[in-house]
Amino acid sequence: MEKSSIFDRVISGLRSTSRYYTGYPKDLGPSRLIHFTSERQFVELLHEGHPVVVAFTIKCPYTKHLDGVLEEAAGEFYPDIKFMRVECPRYPGFCMTRQKKEYPFIEVFYNPEAANPGKVIDPNITRYSVKVLPFNYDQSAYGFREFFKRHGMQTSASTSG
Repeated sequence: MEKSSIFDRVISGLRSTSRYYTGYPKDLGPSRLIHFTSERQFVELLHEGHPVVVAFTIKCPYTKHLDGVLEEAAGEFYPDIKFMRVECPRYPGFCMTRQKKEYPFIEVFYNPEAANPGKVIDPNITRYSVKVLPFNYDQSAYGFREFFKRHGMQTSASTSG
């Protein structure tokens, strides 16, 4: 009895102090993953000025794993970067404009001018760049952090970690 309670306290301590302990699911709190409902919602999200990571998905075994990754990353990078999931069978018009045939895939939409705050820009024109996350890329919260660093997207998670 004594040994099991010591073990439980050690495990409990690991869960509460270690960022990388994976023995138990993380408590992610409320979901920060945005589910696509319309193109208007997507455009409004872009106009907030934050990068938006969009996962274009279909029903497949990998999507369940990807949902967990997206939930974790959305919680970690909130509010600096927004994460959105689009169920392509429900919104084929939006997905077909991306001209991809392999699902799921991830694209990152961001405003490159936001990275250069001293640059004079026309407030009436909003430009966005799109980066496609390679399919074989590390799709984890760590992988997203490295991708954001490589492409100059500032997050409080990348500056604190």
